[in-house]
Amino acid sequence: MNESLTLADKVFTELTTAIVRGELRPGDRLSEQTLVERYGGSRAPMREAIQRLEARHLVKRVPHAGARVVSLSLAELRDIYEVRVELESMACRLAAQRMTDAEIAELYDLLREHEESIAAEQGLAYYQKAGDLDFHYRVIKGSRNSRLYQMLCGELYHLVRMYRYQTSTSTKRPPQALQEHQRIVEAIAARDAELAELLMRRHIQSSLNNLETRLAEEEGRS
Repeated sequence: MNESLTLADKVFTELTTAIVRGELRPGDRLSEQTLVERYGGSRAPMREAIQRLEARHLVKRVPHAGARVVSLSLAELRDIYEVRVELESMACRLAAQRMTDAEIAELYDLLREHEESIAAEQGLAYYQKAGDLDFHYRVIKGSRNSRLYQMLCGELYHLVRMYRYQTSTSTKRPPQALQEHQRIVEAIAARDAELAELLMRRHIQSSLNNLETRLAEEEGRS
């Protein structure tokens, strides 16, 4: 039983990463047998992993078509980003007031790691792992507001990560996004809550603009 759970956890983590990084694309069908051949294990833990991805809204069951990676319309994405820009900019304002100096120092350290990661990708991608390795997660947690944390790091979190990564692979976007993160941390460190909120709002709006452009280009090619 424990081995089965461990396999399911491993497969779940690998599939989440593959979806967020775009290795499994929106609309891709998730065949248990094909995924077992690709990732190993057996069908039981694979089935459990897919069910957990459904609970995270990364996978959707389509009648007569099975499980597929979720694919959101531009209107659905705008709805999510409208919620995100309001809540996350508020979280950033609170973080500027409530984060400790040690937590802010850790944010600077995290961005130095991100800078190295972007350089390794030759400036073409900005992938952030989940949880404490994610800049946005750290800022939200730093707000010390449990309701904001639940809303932004619960149901929406991995779905937003998936589309955030898509925008990060746009030309010139990774260094620009990193620079925006650095300015946000500087505002938090200066305890300038109003500026921190404004910079986060602009940062998320810029991500949405890039995502809209990317999706429009993909639609034009299809």
